[in-house]
Amino acid sequence: MARSRDRKSVDEDESAAPDRVDRHVGRRIRVRRILLDMNQQALAKKLGLTFQQVQKYENGANRVSASRLAAIAEALGVKVGYFFLDLDDSDVPLSSEQIVWQQRIEQAEALELVRHFYAIPDSRVREHFLALIKAAASVQAAD
Repeated sequence: MARSRDRKSVDEDESAAPDRVDRHVGRRIRVRRILLDMNQQALAKKLGLTFQQVQKYENGANRVSASRLAAIAEALGVKVGYFFLDLDDSDVPLSSEQIVWQQRIEQAEALELVRHFYAIPDSRVREHFLALIKAAASVQAAD
């Protein structure tokens, strides 16, 4: 009985907000999945899970066990360490500007744009496309 109480004190209560590391790992799972043009259902199928479970992992609502993270890494073609890249160890909160940029970069349309951009085999075409985007952005900023 004491053991279950100790476990509960170590593990977060299910009603508590997700841990920042769990949220970070979940975001990295989502980003990689989208960059591979894979939906939650496809990843879930590879892992023998429901898409709802994948969704909970991505939201940080459920912790990913080490063995499950290894399986996810294999399914997404990365090493386990990928999920911990850019994990900030400090307790210093992000600025509002950093939060906005992080949210923008993690949007599905931004990830899709990156995926398609690098699918263009000709680097000169990519350069012209980037110049077009920059020109469009500067026109919008001037308006």
